[in-house]
Amino acid sequence: MKLNRQDKLTLKDKALEVRRETLRIHGTAQGTRIASSLSPVEIFVVLYYGKILAYDPANPQWPGRDRLIVSKGHGSICLYPILGDLGFFDRRQLDIVCQKDAILGAIPDPHVPGYETINGSLGHGLGVACGMAIALRAQRRPQKVFAILGDGEMSEGSVWEAIMFAGHHRLDNLIFIVDNNKACMLDFCKNVIDIEPIEKKIKPFGWTVKRVDGHDIGKLHAALSAFKDQSTGKPIFLLADTIKGKGVAELETDPMSHTRNIHPGDIEAVIGRLK
Repeated sequence: MKLNRQDKLTLKDKALEVRRETLRIHGTAQGTRIASSLSPVEIFVVLYYGKILAYDPANPQWPGRDRLIVSKGHGSICLYPILGDLGFFDRRQLDIVCQKDAILGAIPDPHVPGYETINGSLGHGLGVACGMAIALRAQRRPQKVFAILGDGEMSEGSVWEAIMFAGHHRLDNLIFIVDNNKACMLDFCKNVIDIEPIEKKIKPFGWTVKRVDGHDIGKLHAALSAFKDQSTGKPIFLLADTIKGKGVAELETDPMSHTRNIHPGDIEAVIGRLK
């Protein structure tokens, strides 16, 4: 499916709405990691509203669904407004994140409808996705497995074990997306462990590799729809270049943005500056 001009504008508007709602959640739930959750907004919007993922909000465990493994769970608060909007759970849950009786926390729990699994320590999601992909293939099922990791996770040895495993077994039903926002917990990634050029390190393991602007709706959709519909005979690696804290100037340039909060009283002003 190719997006026309109106489709792109609609998805851009949806991304802006999701970014606003993510900031409002942070305003009432200060334990959420806001900078990490602002960088993958367009990735999730394209997957869910761009008709890439097959899913059923009324039956989250529908056997015909594509699997989405969110390895950077702490950085997926922006998925909450999407799941609420689509009907995976009551939208009123968005108003009580981290409060008593809420199903939504600062880090998603396994009982949140729409999350396949929570992977504990960072670096485990791709291994889980590999297991699902090889199981689906063994059952001759057509569904795809998507895994979203942060670039900081790429320094974990378990990720590279999964990369080798997927390449060796030619898991062409696996699409690995890296939210490449270039900042980890304590600094910019290049100052901690610089893994660039990532593409040149992944390709020799037997992967199809592509790099796109992770905030460009059109390019993201074109890449993901092509990978969804076609088989290269290899697992897919999509490097989505993003900005940590996207839309909030003071977060975008701060190497410590991962642990930085926006004061609740400033949230509406920040939202007003979003474009």
